Amino acid sequence: MYAEDVDLLIIGAGMAGLTAGARAVRDGLSVTVVEIGPDVGGSARFAGYAWTAPSHELMDRHNPGGDVALKRALVDRFAQGIAWIRSLGVDAGDAQRVLGFGRGHRFDTNHYLDTCRRVIADGGGEVLVRTDTERLLVERGVVLGADLRAADGTHRQVRARSTLVATGGFQGDMALRTAHVHPRADRMQLRSNSHGRGGGYRLATEAGAATGGNDAGFYGHLVPTGIPFADPADFVDLSLYYSEHALLLNLRGERFTDETLGDHLTANALLDQPGSRGLLIADARVFRDWIVGSYVEGAVAVDKFALASKRGGRVGLAEDLDELACLPEEWGYDGERVRDAVKRFNERATAGREQTPDRALDRLPLDEPPYYVIETEPAITFPFHGVRVDGRARVLGEDGRPLRGLLAAGSDTGGLWHRAYAGGIASALVFGLTAAETATERARNGT
Repeated sequence: MYAEDVDLLIIGAGMAGLTAGARAVRDGLSVTVVEIGPDVGGSARFAGYAWTAPSHELMDRHNPGGDVALKRALVDRFAQGIAWIRSLGVDAGDAQRVLGFGRGHRFDTNHYLDTCRRVIADGGGEVLVRTDTERLLVERGVVLGADLRAADGTHRQVRARSTLVATGGFQGDMALRTAHVHPRADRMQLRSNSHGRGGGYRLATEAGAATGGNDAGFYGHLVPTGIPFADPADFVDLSLYYSEHALLLNLRGERFTDETLGDHLTANALLDQPGSRGLLIADARVFRDWIVGSYVEGAVAVDKFALASKRGGRVGLAEDLDELACLPEEWGYDGERVRDAVKRFNERATAGREQTPDRALDRLPLDEPPYYVIETEPAITFPFHGVRVDGRARVLGEDGRPLRGLLAAGSDTGGLWHRAYAGGIASALVFGLTAAETATERARNGT
């Protein structure tokens, strides 16, 4: 084992870690980035937009349970984050509407991530892949770096003035999922890279970090049941975003949530239902406008019904309402109850009457046959429970005070989202930059 000193040690080379590393190098810091996987980028390589709520009012309305300081920081610093992307020569498109209430920018995440890596290397920094972080170095309550182990078994100690944990969450760890997301969270498919297994969460908590966001839920989407992800492209192609305009019925043939508030929220609600599965029903209008249309302007449209059918999912096409009663018995639903539920919904929608649960947005009836049926289940991208941080990305201890020398950003953190969501890439970008700024201040002040 040999030791070395740097200004900033970054554990995790995804969106948050690489952003922090590139910004810190640009600010003149010495940087080492450690990644357990074979390449950098993490789940950000599968994304394409940075977006969030454009105002405090909208953030509070759509994420009322989130930590106030973190929400304020995200909204206030988002424009600076987009400016940072562009400063690296990466094109970020014009602002556009996302998820009804959000505003964001389309950009090439792969170009951005690879550019950050090059900026770090060109600035004298180091990026180590296939390298595990065994433990944080803690002396008298101060985090001073970490012990590392490479794939060949070589051990190395890096002492650092600041250490940033940005390993991407614990969605790949079944024990942490069931403990902190939901008792049945282990049955969900993993809609992200496989390296988010709680490494940063465990390192930080062993060093005394507080955690939070209990019963906060997760970010994910509805996907067809019984179709395993075969390729990262499936994370988007199989996500049934159009559920915001469809009806979702549980095994009892009942609606149980306002689908129009967002597919990501509906995924959380479905996990609570019997069997954590349900029927997603759309009519010809929804098929035409949303199933084969782009979820976000500029995104490639995929016929998700055809894809689910081709991949062997439980799908059906009913030529009229009565055919909805002819569901295969082995699916486990009462077809007549399903048909009647859609019929009642249409009658109330046509009459302009309130639904139970209500529909805040798309209140139109589903009365244009044929009907497109897909059985669906939730898939997880990352949990909302995580390490607590303040608005400067400093990890907080159980007493609420910052743990000296320890920072966190991205999906390892908790508190920002509570049964709500407004942009994971935006959060990683903003708090990655914030972590770099905090590390730079610490290095320059000699604290």
